[in-house]
Amino acid sequence: MQTFLNICCGMDVHKDSVVACILKTQNPVITKLGMEDTVAEIREFKTFPDDLAHLRKWLESEGCCHVAMESTGVYWCPVYEALEGAYDGKMELIVTNARHMSNVPGKRSDINDSEWIASLLRAGLLRASFIPPVDIRQLRQMTRYRKNVVGDINTQKNRIEKSLQQAGFKLSTFLSDIFGTSGRNLMRILIQKGYITPSDVEYATTRISPAKKAEIKLAINGKLSGHQRQFLKMQLNHLDELIAHLSTVELSITELSGQFKTDIDRLDTIPGIAGTAATAIIAEIGTDMSKFPTADHFCSWAGVVPGSNISAGKKKVQG
Repeated sequence: MQTFLNICCGMDVHKDSVVACILKTQNPVITKLGMEDTVAEIREFKTFPDDLAHLRKWLESEGCCHVAMESTGVYWCPVYEALEGAYDGKMELIVTNARHMSNVPGKRSDINDSEWIASLLRAGLLRASFIPPVDIRQLRQMTRYRKNVVGDINTQKNRIEKSLQQAGFKLSTFLSDIFGTSGRNLMRILIQKGYITPSDVEYATTRISPAKKAEIKLAINGKLSGHQRQFLKMQLNHLDELIAHLSTVELSITELSGQFKTDIDRLDTIPGIAGTAATAIIAEIGTDMSKFPTADHFCSWAGVVPGSNISAGKKKVQG
């Protein structure tokens, strides 16, 4: 393989350790003539902060500005962040898809893997994954977490609906949202008394038409036991905690996204994209579109174009 870098480092990252291999060109003149004249130095580091600091100092002392590692789970993240500020932020860090290097020749071992990664980097054969800057990564972490919290809220609502159905209360049959004002009022009465009277329906559903109230009275003809009342109260309290937590998360997102307000407002002008979606888009792709050479590259990265897997004139369908 042709050499493009005189010194580089390949890393095989694991949960508790990092195997790093620095490849150095001893005599560039000999290398240009097509002969190998390199030396490999391999060291293993733990993934604790102090050990990663030693890894950074070692790379800086060796004058190694080019580093590549596999995107192994989330284990690469602390290693990337520890090296991100090396050489005043000028170190070139490549995080590559592990699938691109799955066919390592010979016997597999950590040492072989790290040296092979360094060899590929030295020859310029690695394709870097898109890693946004730290401020975008922080915003991305919060927007993705918000999605998880919203999912938790919907799951909790389904649990409450299931408990009411098991107890014979068919509120969702006549209320479009049992967690609206009327539905909440009825559930509070259930927690307090264990049953709902027609007068309770009149009191709790002031904004509902008389015809709808008559239907609701048929749907609440049941009674909760002491255990069921306590269980419903626990479920509603947890739902309220999740909703309050979502407000905290959204406040944090608002603070982090303030510096991108102009870009978010511009995206918000696109039909079908509101503020939440615009913030999520910025969190995923950032604001520096120079990372993608063309619009086609961006669409491919986003997964909105079909893959091309053709061999001998036949298109293969991937399952």
